[in-house]
Amino acid sequence: MSKKYKVLDLFCGAGGLSLGFKMAGFRIVGGIDFQQDAIQTHEKNFKGSLSICDDIRKISNEDIIKLFKNKVDVIIGGPPCQGFSAGNRQQIENDPRNKLFFEFIRFVKILKPKAIVIENVSQILTKDHGFAKNQIFEILFDEGYYVDVSILLASEYGVPQNRRRAVIIGIRKELGGFSYDDIKKCQNVVTVKEAIGELYELESTSYRFLNEKPKTPYQKYLRAKDSQIFNHEPKYPNKSVQKRMSYVKQGGNWKDVPPHLWKVQRNNRHSSAYRRLDENKPSITIDTGHMNYFHPIYNRVPTVRESARLQSFPDDFIFFGTPTSQLRQVGNAVPPLMAKAVAILIKEVLDREEHN
Repeated sequence: MSKKYKVLDLFCGAGGLSLGFKMAGFRIVGGIDFQQDAIQTHEKNFKGSLSICDDIRKISNEDIIKLFKNKVDVIIGGPPCQGFSAGNRQQIENDPRNKLFFEFIRFVKILKPKAIVIENVSQILTKDHGFAKNQIFEILFDEGYYVDVSILLASEYGVPQNRRRAVIIGIRKELGGFSYDDIKKCQNVVTVKEAIGELYELESTSYRFLNEKPKTPYQKYLRAKDSQIFNHEPKYPNKSVQKRMSYVKQGGNWKDVPPHLWKVQRNNRHSSAYRRLDENKPSITIDTGHMNYFHPIYNRVPTVRESARLQSFPDDFIFFGTPTSQLRQVGNAVPPLMAKAVAILIKEVLDREEHN
């Protein structure tokens, strides 16, 4: 029986990374975020975890030692790295946009975890010819880690969404190497309809239980034990928006709308404006409070639960706070099934050390 490794999630949000690691057999011992609603969500969904709502910069070294010393095997999170600019080489540590990244490193220095995971936007690999990535590699290598990075496409790991994210993994040098090629991919692509189609029956009723049995492995994965659906309150925009949307076919966008329905005539709207999801494909990237993309058949934006299903959150993962806050939590999260695939790779590396 393999060891149950302990994980601390920094900038945890609602807990997409945490959930992926939990599903892979890790124990979530802590989550830290400054958003109250996100921490409430994290606390409710990870019983026994120490969920801390605070500015990470205000947590002292003494408190880190007191709370987590010798209790953490892996540190995960998505610290911002916007200030790593080739034109600003001398100011990296002083750039206020990088303060939070260096807070992540402060926890690493104090707790010396066996492994770390950093999730970020894919542009981090190409901005300024990869300057940010190279700096992060150098910093983590100096802290005693072998480091590598890959851009992962969520739909390749069972998530019904074409979301690309850079995932940086660090493993302590004494534990040996690892390869992203060992992350297991799914054979089948999950579509929008497979993810949210069974919720259509709830559109015009306040009943919040699914009557039919799940038809696919993904739907079975999503279902709560009692088939209850939370965070699903369809809301329709004003009549003029609904009218425009009625002309947009699945996979289409604002270009499908007759010109006379626009108050302002423009030809340079973004391609994602008035985008309707295509039932037969994975979703576009779920964002934090959308008016950019619409339901595949109804003239409204997806609900919190529909967005959560497109992110691969199961139905028994409940979100707290206002609807706007819930959508932000879902959009900011790492898709749990993609996180699980990463966590399984790390578990295999750590188990290798345990058995040597």
